[in-house]
Amino acid sequence: MRNDRRRPARPRPGKPAQRKGAPQKSGQKPSQKKPAPQKPMPGPAEEPRTLRLGLVPGTTPGKWVDAWKQRMPHVELELVPISFADQRERLDDLDLALVRLPLERTQDLHVIPLYDEVPVVVAAKDSHLLAADELTADDLVDQVLITPGDDVLGPLDLPTAAPNFPTIPTTEHAVETVASGVGILVVPMSLARLHRRKDADYRPLLGGRTSTVALAWPIDATTPDVDAFVGIVRGRTANSSR
Repeated sequence: MRNDRRRPARPRPGKPAQRKGAPQKSGQKPSQKKPAPQKPMPGPAEEPRTLRLGLVPGTTPGKWVDAWKQRMPHVELELVPISFADQRERLDDLDLALVRLPLERTQDLHVIPLYDEVPVVVAAKDSHLLAADELTADDLVDQVLITPGDDVLGPLDLPTAAPNFPTIPTTEHAVETVASGVGILVVPMSLARLHRRKDADYRPLLGGRTSTVALAWPIDATTPDVDAFVGIVRGRTANSSR
């Protein structure tokens, strides 16, 4: 009668299986689990506070404001409109300000020039001056030049004519007058953009007087928050040293 029992398979030659709990051979490192990384302990919470930044018309701090919100979310940045005429006096009530030069310089102020604005000629939409892409002083001979009460450029030494009507108080109202076909206006490009109208346009004035925008603050009012904003304006990253 045939025996159906199967013989047990012979073990194949090789390394013997190591039993659980058996000592490991020398040279082998015991398997260890890596310790979980420890989370850094949170530092003390920052007390909410406010940094007051003055802005003369035409200045656009948008990219610096965005960087501030990301880097200093616990410090509110309050934007305070100021005029060119009273920018020096307002600095005493602010942490710092974007101003236009010239500024009455005193030893108690830090002033950092940032950029120069190109001057432009604002004229009515149907003015022949707008046929050119750029203008020079020679193009403005005998044009009626309106100088508003809040002018930021000062004397321009152009071959223009003075208006025969009273001084218009603001740049905004001067642009309205120009749009009606009366005279021209010379302002920094940012102010032309700020008060832009469909019935007026502007062209760059080659060789014209530029307007320098600067960051200013009282030396005695320098704080870590002021230093942080100055660093952002100067392009320092969050990890860079002063």
